[in-house]
Amino acid sequence: MKDELRFVDMGTPEFAVEPLRRLTEGGYHVVGVITMPDKPAGRGYKVQYSP
Repeated sequence: MKDELRFVDMGTPEFAVEPLRRLTEGGYHVVGVITMPDKPAGRGYKVQYSP
């Protein structure tokens, strides 16, 4: 791990996934991920899940 650096990621949109993936692959220690709750959206109010 990178000198015991630990962090929490806060991001929901799909563009937040790739930076998080690169950090974890780079050896950083992710202690948590905070996202928006799943909620109904669009026509028919289908539940939209976080990526």
